[in-house]
Amino acid sequence: MNDITIMAAIILAAIVLFIWNRIPVILVAMGVGMALYATGLVTLNQALSGFGDPAVMFIATLFVVSAALDRTGVTAWAGQMLIRGAGENSRSRLLVLISLLAAMLTALISLNGAIAALLPVVVVLALRLRLPPSQLLMPMVFAAHAGSKLALTGSPVNVLVSEAALDAGARAIGFFEFTIVGIPLLLGVITITLLFGRKLLPHRAGETMSVDFSRHATTLVEQYRLKEGLFRLRLRATSPLIGQPPSALQEDSWAGLRLVAVNDGLTGDRLRRPTMMEGDFLLVSGQGEDAARLATEQHLAFRLENSDEDLRDSLFNRSSGLAEVMIPPRSEMIGQTAYQGMITESGDLVVIAIQRGGEDVGAEPVQLQAGDTLLLQGTWKALDTRLADPQVLVVNSPDTVRRQAVPLGAGAWTTLGVLAGMVFFLATGLLPGAVVGIAACFILILSRVVTVDQSYRAVDWTTVILVAAMMPLSTAMVQTGAAQLMADGLVAMAAGGSPIILLAGIFVLTAVLGQLISNTATALIIIPVGVAAATSMGISPIPVLMSIGIAAAAAFLTPIATPTNLMVMRPGGYAFGDYWKFGLPMMIWFFIVCVFVVPLIWPF
Repeated sequence: MNDITIMAAIILAAIVLFIWNRIPVILVAMGVGMALYATGLVTLNQALSGFGDPAVMFIATLFVVSAALDRTGVTAWAGQMLIRGAGENSRSRLLVLISLLAAMLTALISLNGAIAALLPVVVVLALRLRLPPSQLLMPMVFAAHAGSKLALTGSPVNVLVSEAALDAGARAIGFFEFTIVGIPLLLGVITITLLFGRKLLPHRAGETMSVDFSRHATTLVEQYRLKEGLFRLRLRATSPLIGQPPSALQEDSWAGLRLVAVNDGLTGDRLRRPTMMEGDFLLVSGQGEDAARLATEQHLAFRLENSDEDLRDSLFNRSSGLAEVMIPPRSEMIGQTAYQGMITESGDLVVIAIQRGGEDVGAEPVQLQAGDTLLLQGTWKALDTRLADPQVLVVNSPDTVRRQAVPLGAGAWTTLGVLAGMVFFLATGLLPGAVVGIAACFILILSRVVTVDQSYRAVDWTTVILVAAMMPLSTAMVQTGAAQLMADGLVAMAAGGSPIILLAGIFVLTAVLGQLISNTATALIIIPVGVAAATSMGISPIPVLMSIGIAAAAAFLTPIATPTNLMVMRPGGYAFGDYWKFGLPMMIWFFIVCVFVVPLIWPF
């Protein structure tokens, strides 16, 4: 067999294995590189060259930035703005807002990150407004596909296309250059949704529904009846407690009251300073009369009319939160003593309340039993770290609660500043994308917005390794002449030279393949073909590469086309056939933009 035949066999085998989906895509992708090396089509260095490619590093850093936006509550804030602006009567207004938000988030933090962040918000919104989730989720995903063309950071394919244009002797495609074509794509998706969505989309609810945590703090305060015996007292300027250490509060004169916590008035966290100052506040449990007496004696602010709101805000805010844990059978904590106001061994969590059988056990110390529930309060970081203990069962993940219920939390403005800096340097081209991405990760980690471990977990390693492992395929296609052979076929199909027909052929080839395997893998296969075809016809590679990027985003016809299509399948109650019914008009619109609009923006 000649090299081109071997090349074709490897590509065909990879496509079949991708569609079969019984072998992890990472193994298939890495197997492609090893097969190319084993058959002598590439050297070992070429087979592994993708793992050192700057584009791969840049793609990995985008996942970290995406995670920072999510963890700091930026996406939660965007979701809450969506809920406020959607109203309760206008379906069209709601769909437009969801589509715009999904598209903008995708352009900034990638397709998977945007949909993962918005999915629970949109499902909860559908429940509140009594709309079938199936009418909202697929339009959201398809708008996000269009949004991936609004900026360079919207998709790994954009990065690959921009790098390929530079490698082909043209120029890298600019950060906001994608916006020129992304806007008509997005407007078309929104228009099709408004005109035909009600008829083409099913009216169903999914098997699994997200939980609404927007009122989680209020729910916990009511369930544990904290407002009946827990009071928030703020130190006034004239209080004799100012300048005193928290240990000075442990006095016998506090008969009938128990000190639960001393919190910093600026951050809401448990006080770390050696002495108290004006604005700090005390959480005490007991009778209202005793709390009022203490407030009078110690010159403390005690506002009964706002006590519920103050209490909730002091326990659940940007820096600290609440978490419920249950004592499971065979836990080592069974038989240990606990009481309201107790500080855990780690020193950063406080026991706010204890219930047994749904009833409060009171303020006195008790021995824990299996099935007891404890309400803990502490910083979000402490809750995330300490509640990984196998001796307790966490009722609701603090991380999940925080992401949905605490907008613009700690580190949000730092993250937004980092994002703004990234956009500036990428848009101006002052620094390479990989350098910008690595610098952004440095800042986010050093400023403690995310930890190193969280950064590792944030990266979608399947996507990163897939891109790196499949890059040698493009090299092999060029070296063996396979790319040129396919390009000659496309040029011949263009009947003597119409570039429009070439774009049409490129779109069909890319779009069809993209319904079956990853659009990133599809782009890596088609990019060298497109570049070779543009060279053969003597035209600019930029419109051809931009068409490949658009076609790769047109993954509408099957749920397996992208992870996000699959992500909404169960919550939306979609069947396999629902995708092509609603996706076909989208595909036609993307075809029109690709073939007829792109040449107007980037001439041949």
